[in-house]
Amino acid sequence: MSAAHVHGDAPARQGDGSVPRALLQVRRLGTVAYDEAAALQKDLVEQRRRGEIPDQLLLLEHPHVITLGVKVRDDRSHVVAPAEVLAAEGIQVEESGRGGDVTYHGPGQLVGYPILQLEEGRHDLHRYVRDIEEALIRALAELGVSAGRIAGLTGVWVGDEKIAAIGVRVSRWITSHGFALNLTTDLARFGMIVPCGITDRGVTSLERLIGPFDRESAEAIVVQHFANVFDRQI
Repeated sequence: MSAAHVHGDAPARQGDGSVPRALLQVRRLGTVAYDEAAALQKDLVEQRRRGEIPDQLLLLEHPHVITLGVKVRDDRSHVVAPAEVLAAEGIQVEESGRGGDVTYHGPGQLVGYPILQLEEGRHDLHRYVRDIEEALIRALAELGVSAGRIAGLTGVWVGDEKIAAIGVRVSRWITSHGFALNLTTDLARFGMIVPCGITDRGVTSLERLIGPFDRESAEAIVVQHFANVFDRQI
């Protein structure tokens, strides 16, 4: 790996005279426990701040877990499954440093954690969230799903059903946490919570909408659209 890749702040050479794009390193990590992923993100944020690594996009799955955003860290009213049921199924409830309410993570999701140093023109938290939504909307369109936004609500929706949840953290304009896209997720698991505190809408998955698909190809499409929206070179 070249020094430019290690430090991340040196520009990638385009070769066509255009403005170079910042680098994005994609890490496919498989199944990672939620607390381990949180600790990894914390370390990577500091490495990115010191310029030791380029921007990162972590792709992974979590074992079954319910996470609480900062605004509900002391309020578990949106976790509706009894504690004994959660314990019997080995489902942890974890506090999170991200924004948002309650969500579920588990097998069949594509969880993406971007560790990005946002450039000065992108110092806007709302724009950052909208850009993540845009990347997922474009990726889903390529996969044959017409998805969009609902005014006043975060995430990506197909009709009145959420297909991707978004909860982010930004510290001195370096990002962490991110998105969870339902690919082959067991949607019944969302019955354990009030997803994102929203009572009058449902959830869906890519598999439910289009049937069987190749996960590796779907991930590659998401990565490419993410890189395009954020003007990064993979």
